[in-house]
Amino acid sequence: MIDGDWLPRIVSGITVVPFRREYTADFRRLNLDWIERLFAVEEPDRKVLDDPEQSIVDKGGMIFFAVDDDDGAVAGTVAMIRVSDARCELAKMAVATSHQRRGIGEMLGRACIAWATGKGIQTVFLQTNSRLANSIRLYERLGFRHTVDPHPSHYARADVYMELPIKGSRG
Repeated sequence: MIDGDWLPRIVSGITVVPFRREYTADFRRLNLDWIERLFAVEEPDRKVLDDPEQSIVDKGGMIFFAVDDDDGAVAGTVAMIRVSDARCELAKMAVATSHQRRGIGEMLGRACIAWATGKGIQTVFLQTNSRLANSIRLYERLGFRHTVDPHPSHYARADVYMELPIKGSRG
């Protein structure tokens, strides 16, 4: 079990918690909502959304959930997909439309960075789409920088690649 005391609390009434099996359907629901609304669901989406515990958590990654303290509803989620001992992908960030523009995405992003630092991750990267301007601004605020993707993306929709070197990582 992961000690959640290090998780940031920057939004009143929202608590970020590490993976809990009972929130698996929320991870799928929140992500399908934005993907189906803006793009097409692709095979890599199905892989992680159909069994996030096996495809992310069991492989050394993490999924975080932003939970509304008032009603216990999952308001947002994000995944850290481990690709090597030194690299993780920040992926599948989604915030319910009812909770957007409250800083929950930033709260989830900061939880990912804190987790990566604690796990000795040296680089966090992400792939996104240039149409998601608000998301890109959030990633820039978190310290991610635009760079060239060293590998072809698994997603047809991905046309933006960003990286964040983690300083002070410990193993």
